[in-house]
Amino acid sequence: MTASLPRLHHLLPCLVLGLALLAGPVRAELPAPVARVASALGVDPGDISIWVQELGRPQPLAAHLPDKPRTPASTMKLVTTFVALQGLTPAFRWRTEAYAMGPVVDGVLEGDLLLRGYGDPYLVNEEFWKLTQGIRQRGLTRISGDLVFDTSFYQLPPESPGDFDGKPDRVYNLLPHPLLVNFNAMRFEFEPADGQVRVTTDPPLPGVDVQNRLRVRPGPCGGYQRGIALNVIEPPVRDRVLLEGAFPAGCDRFAMTRSVLQPESYAFGLFDKYWRQAGGDIGGGWRLGVLPSAWTLEGAAFDDNGDDEQSEAAGDGTLLHVHYSRPLGELVRLVNKYSNNVMTRQLELTLGARRFEPPATPEKGRLATLELLTRHGIDTEGMILDNPSGLSRTARLSARQLGQLLQAAWTGPYMPEFISSLALSGLDGTVRSRFRNGPETGRMHLKTGTLDHVSAIAGYVQTPDNRRFAVVVMVNAQDAHRGPGEEIQNALLTWVFNQPPS
Repeated sequence: MTASLPRLHHLLPCLVLGLALLAGPVRAELPAPVARVASALGVDPGDISIWVQELGRPQPLAAHLPDKPRTPASTMKLVTTFVALQGLTPAFRWRTEAYAMGPVVDGVLEGDLLLRGYGDPYLVNEEFWKLTQGIRQRGLTRISGDLVFDTSFYQLPPESPGDFDGKPDRVYNLLPHPLLVNFNAMRFEFEPADGQVRVTTDPPLPGVDVQNRLRVRPGPCGGYQRGIALNVIEPPVRDRVLLEGAFPAGCDRFAMTRSVLQPESYAFGLFDKYWRQAGGDIGGGWRLGVLPSAWTLEGAAFDDNGDDEQSEAAGDGTLLHVHYSRPLGELVRLVNKYSNNVMTRQLELTLGARRFEPPATPEKGRLATLELLTRHGIDTEGMILDNPSGLSRTARLSARQLGQLLQAAWTGPYMPEFISSLALSGLDGTVRSRFRNGPETGRMHLKTGTLDHVSAIAGYVQTPDNRRFAVVVMVNAQDAHRGPGEEIQNALLTWVFNQPPS
């Protein structure tokens, strides 16, 4: 489907909420248990918004400052995953294509191998291994040229992974990439051995130069990052890691995961590793390139039926293999249960490219999001859609808008996929430690959101008599992320769970 980009203000109608919301009693104040907790913690009620509505009922049970735009943190992921399911369908799968950019003679590619990515959000180790095996099974044994990465499907504005909080190596700050392999993540493990600190990496990529200047100090295991300072030496490329500090002798083992390579270097290192394990050989290195323009982007990007092609001509290249991702219906569970930021951003980019043609841009993604929200009866007035993962200080949503989204998802065709993507209270995801071993265990499907001075939660609560409520709590207050926000949320969730039969 293609269309021209509409003007943004056309997608921000002022929706009439209807007389139904005015009929009958609605708690305008905080429920008493929530008010008591907020007062004890010193949180101003004006810094809290709530929305509680029994599913199928026309009016909320409780609404406190429901139209106040607030920073949603990762509850913004509910917006992105909802519209992705509606606009792409749960069966959607991403492609990653491999092209021979020269003749193949007796198993030898006399030229380069080009990989073109379309933003697969979950091209992790095992999936990338399947891709290399698929190429190998085409009878290819040697690549005489380079591995060429075609990243032209994304057209992104300048951005640094450290823009949000000055920590560019943290995986949660990872930027979108059309050929993002294994979240560009490397796990470092540290353990004292013979008076030194032994360091191992997973995956062990030969392109990473780890300079280990760590020393062992006496003492128990503790301290921030166990005393380890990990710095990536930037110029000229991200391929050197400097480790400094004093590691406590009382630690058996400690691990941290960081993003230390540029995405193409990481992808090449892992491809080279898997390719050689499969008995293949590659003569060159890696570089960026673009498949000749005779090949159209749109047809390849959204032929998502999962049928693997035989070799076919495509401009000056030959399509050797297509790797298909897991279906979107499975991937949204990883996005919401574990609050994966970069996966969420890749969903939005794909949605925008499908609605408004490639290349994918953040603007197209935001416009497609607003269109779909409006189409499903969700008020978009005052929404600010910045980073679709919620890693933003400028994004704004209201509790009522999230409540409307939860209602729309409940009555929509992809309700099972959406709700099963949310973390289960006391069981998994970001709420595995809440309400554990109590009557509430497993009876709440929730999405959390946390930034400095922001704490939010939204989802569904099932009462003991099997009524279900859509619940939203947003706290934007000083130090809300340090515990007060969660305590206020738990007070409201418990109050809803214990609602007497109507």
